[in-house]
Amino acid sequence: MPLIQSLYETTDALNQDFCQRISTLLEQGIEQNGRASLIVSGGRTPAALFGALSQVPLAWDKVDISLADERWVDVNDDASNEKMVRAKLLVNKAATANFIGLKTAHDDAQDAVQTCRANFADVARPFDVLILGMGEDGHTASLFPCSTQITQGLDLDSEQMFIAVQPTTAPNQRMSLTLPALLNSKHVFLHLTGDSKKDVLAKALADDDELAMPIRAVLNNTRVELMWAP
Repeated sequence: MPLIQSLYETTDALNQDFCQRISTLLEQGIEQNGRASLIVSGGRTPAALFGALSQVPLAWDKVDISLADERWVDVNDDASNEKMVRAKLLVNKAATANFIGLKTAHDDAQDAVQTCRANFADVARPFDVLILGMGEDGHTASLFPCSTQITQGLDLDSEQMFIAVQPTTAPNQRMSLTLPALLNSKHVFLHLTGDSKKDVLAKALADDDELAMPIRAVLNNTRVELMWAP
């Protein structure tokens, strides 16, 4: 499938354009279905984008927001993606959006897989907008090449929406959307900044071993738009 590349000279320019793109797609989803869904990723890269998006005048009370993955830590922990999303995105005009967190009260993420799926029962699919990031090892969401769960997570025939993952090269157990769940999206964006991430993407595009670099499984199976700035 094609990779569409939208390259910007600055992160400010990227965020401004990306913000408009996302809000337009969410508006279309609301117009077509009464509600729209936005699945985001954590990390440092999207924080400024979320801040800009939170200021957009939109029927946010008709938008369901959740995460592509989550570290299995308390939601008040600095490592929590939910904490970052609540601080940066679910504020200002976007404060009325419906947020579905992935972290539950279960001690082990494996015990929470079915609960997470049940919590998504009322979220329309395909998702309107999915924003993915990518690690230096080519992981996306929490589909890590180092984990013993990677084959299961990338199984397109799997009927599982979520998978509990234990990376060996990163801290914390994780909950992640599976590859088929990620692909069940109308619009998939890969949001990257910096030359090092661009180099990692070039490496991913140069081969097709999806287990070695799981981002390839997304790139190989759906239309993805790269949003990149230095």
